[in-house]
Amino acid sequence: MFYEEGLIEEVRSRNDIVDVINGYVSLKKRGNSFVACCPFHHEKTPSFNVSRERQMYHCFGCGVGGNVFTFIMEHENLSFPEAVQMLAERAGVKLPEQGRPEEDRRQADIRMRIKEMNRMAAGYFHYLLKTDHGRTAMEYLKKRGLTDETIRQFGLGYSDKYRDDLYRHLRNKGCRDEELKLSGLIRYDEKQGASDQFWNRVMFPIIDVNNRVIGFGGRVMGDGKPKYINTQDTPVFDKSRNLYGLNLAKKSRREGIIFCEGYMDVISMHQAGFDNAVASLGTALTVGQVNLVKRYAEQVYLAYDSDDAGTKAALRALEIMKEFELPARVISLKPYKDPDELIQAEGREEMEKRIRDAVSGIMFEIGILASKHDQRDPQERTAFQREAAEKLSGIEDPLERGNYVTSVAEQYGIREEILREAVTRYGLAGTGRRVSAPAPRESGSGESRETKERRQLKAERLLITWMIRENALFDKLEGILTEDDFYEPVYHEIVSGLFAQYREEGRVEPAAIMDRFQSREEHEVVSGIMQQEFDMEITPEEKSKAVTDLVRSIRMKSIQHQLELAQGDLEKTGRLMLDKAGIGRLKIVFG
Repeated sequence: MFYEEGLIEEVRSRNDIVDVINGYVSLKKRGNSFVACCPFHHEKTPSFNVSRERQMYHCFGCGVGGNVFTFIMEHENLSFPEAVQMLAERAGVKLPEQGRPEEDRRQADIRMRIKEMNRMAAGYFHYLLKTDHGRTAMEYLKKRGLTDETIRQFGLGYSDKYRDDLYRHLRNKGCRDEELKLSGLIRYDEKQGASDQFWNRVMFPIIDVNNRVIGFGGRVMGDGKPKYINTQDTPVFDKSRNLYGLNLAKKSRREGIIFCEGYMDVISMHQAGFDNAVASLGTALTVGQVNLVKRYAEQVYLAYDSDDAGTKAALRALEIMKEFELPARVISLKPYKDPDELIQAEGREEMEKRIRDAVSGIMFEIGILASKHDQRDPQERTAFQREAAEKLSGIEDPLERGNYVTSVAEQYGIREEILREAVTRYGLAGTGRRVSAPAPRESGSGESRETKERRQLKAERLLITWMIRENALFDKLEGILTEDDFYEPVYHEIVSGLFAQYREEGRVEPAAIMDRFQSREEHEVVSGIMQQEFDMEITPEEKSKAVTDLVRSIRMKSIQHQLELAQGDLEKTGRLMLDKAGIGRLKIVFG
């Protein structure tokens, strides 16, 4: 943090979040909040919510959220101190001259210089592609069916066969060795000196959602190894948090985002009109990439290679999609290896048909199970049906589960009533999965650890929401519950901040809590909790019961955890057992 806390709070308090955001999007009053279509992803129905009371925003569509600093950082692509400076100027708050330490200033300058060097490199590579030096690379791209317009749109280029060609070019442009060492463009060796990271390769600039060149991918010309290499992680490039082609795909009017595996697949898809295609950057799909794409799409398609490696990658990707509750469908490319090969052989119309025929993630997984068994052999067929029933039992929504049972039974020739009975049996037996979402149960009821932890986190989240809306609850929780009773680290930090605020000021200021967190993911979690709405029009008795149940659940889990740690300490164990016995008599009363 480059400015002292009191100054940051002054800047925030003098920039009303509704007034600031209204300068970017048109907000409309709805109840106690303001709504608009989210400026961070495409949507037709407004889900972007701004609260003047809590001085926070949250999009219930893509999950982004935070306070006024977060919004300016995201929308203007600024660092935190830069956002503070911008809002201070807007509000007429004078900042101290030495607000940024020298090291922080240096790091910001380095990031700016790396972006500039990447921009110069991309321009140079694109220039070389059109010269005699790049003739072989251009022939390769033309042979792959790319047009001049596509080559221009993606900024494709060529890195020369001389190992220090880019180094000499950038040095002539005024770049210094100490900067180039951090750029990922140049390698340094004590004996051989400087050499280019990329040489004799077709170059694919990697451009972020703000249209800045942050890195490169390169495909070797000839038989050299490895065939593809990417820029190493740098101060401006993290391959786990970026996607190739997203800068273009985010503008697409087509439904959803299509995930491919390679650069050429994305480019071929875009050229054929499927301008919503993206690819991960030489790695398996990551949580950061899915979190990024959730801003721009409510549905994704997987167009991974049809070989075993592609199938495994699709299964891993589906698991991540489930974590983010992002619906995913899988496109069949067989008998072709990848999207580029299919489009070259069959054309745009066939790819359009494959997208329409894409199957849900569950049906794809069932298909994989079926392929592992000989369906003509009764024993093998029975094994498949058992695995399918177990897979289907993990679907929590009863309507969705029933529909999948019907579809699987029909597609694989299974009697529906038998499959439905097996699914129910697996759901109720010791598989660790729930058949439906039951009412909360007492601990020790047979739930899996994963289910209990998920239910515990929900209880913690709900209680924090109550605390923010009912400040009187802090007095009622005194001596009963503390921040140390909260299982999730982010929730623990939120509650710690809320208790501290209440003790000092007699009230809570949710937006100020945001300054305790640094990452975008944490901001989204915190804003989601603090902007959560639920029906408060209930009787005091109903409110008392709801809050009491939450406090009991959280406190019981905390005591149980402490008991596990206190093994052998008889005195501490005795105290905890007395506390545990008193939980049943606990009651939070609202007048």
